[in-house]
Order: sequence, then C-alpha cells, then structure tokens
Amino acid sequence: IILLSIVLSQQTLGEDSKRLLILGDSISAGYGISADRQWTHILQRKLDLSGKNLRIVNASSSGETTGGGLSKIQSLLKSNSPDYLLIELGGNDALRGYPIDKIKFNLQEICKMATKQKVVVVLMQIRIPPNYGRKYKEAFEAIYTEVTKELNIQLVPFMLNNVALDSDLMFPDGIHPNEKAQPLIAEEVFKWAESL
Repeated sequence: IILLSIVLSQQTLGEDSKRLLILGDSISAGYGISADRQWTHILQRKLDLSGKNLRIVNASSSGETTGGGLSKIQSLLKSNSPDYLLIELGGNDALRGYPIDKIKFNLQEICKMATKQKVVVVLMQIRIPPNYGRKYKEAFEAIYTEVTKELNIQLVPFMLNNVALDSDLMFPDGIHPNEKAQPLIAEEVFKWAESL
C-alpha cells in the first residue's frame, strides 16, 4: 500500500508539471558538452531545487534555422503538449546571410502556431558579431523586438550576453560556449524561467 501510494503520488506530480519546450540551435543543444553538463540539464536541477514544477523538453538541434524550426513546430507541439515555448533561433540564419524579412516571417509563424495552441511563447533575443556588417546586424537584432511587440509575447535577454565576449568561456570557434559557461547560461535563463 505504501509503495502504491508513493508511485501514485509521483505520477500525480508528473501529470501536474508544466512543460517548457525549447526550440533552439547548437547553443541549446549543448554542442560539444556532455548531456549532464549542458545548461538545460543544470537549469532543470535548479528549477527542481527551487520547487518549481516545470519540466524542460529540449527539441534543439545543431545547425537549426528559423525555417527548420517552422517546419517542425506543428509536430513538436502535438507530440509534447507544452505550456511554454522558448524560441532560441536565428543565429544560423544570420551566419548564412538569410534575408531579414524571411527570418522575421519564420519567427512570426512559429509564434502564431504556438499561441494558437494556447502555448505561452517566449522569444530569446539573438545577438550576432559586428563582422556581419552594421546594417545587417542592426536589422537582424531588431527582428526580435519587432516580433514580440507585434504579437504581444515575452522577449528575454540573449543567454550569451555575459559569455560570448569572454574567450575563457567559449570554444576556439568563438561561436559555441564551453563547459565553463554552462552554469552561467543556466543562471541567466533561470532568472526569467522561475517566473513562468
């Protein structure tokens, strides 16, 4: 009877948990980092310790673009039934010089599909290095403010704001955060994730 009650209580807790679906690229997929040391896993532990009943479902993949995210979002929403969606996309689009209008359209459509399913959308600001050219950089980074204002969704700071310019926290490629950076990223995301 005691064992049965424990199992049932655990099932109830699992069912009551809210779900945060992360749709991102290699930064959220944990490029070059073992699974248990990735920021998403560290964040889950922090949420658990804080008593926040929020489960992270990480659907991020290396090389993902806004177009790729758009092609997957419908099936991800259906298979995961999230309460919240964090979109961390756009960096690879910029890396490839994709048109600003197309990037914005893709992000808008992802957001619209999720909100239509009553999912609370959180869009992460993405920053890119100045070597992309000032005009492209400014237009690209403005997309995120524009989309969140137009669709009335939450904009959260870029998780690498305090990491990207510190070579000690980055892999030699200057694009991906290393293992030392993972707890710092988790802390940055935790600042807003705990209020969901």
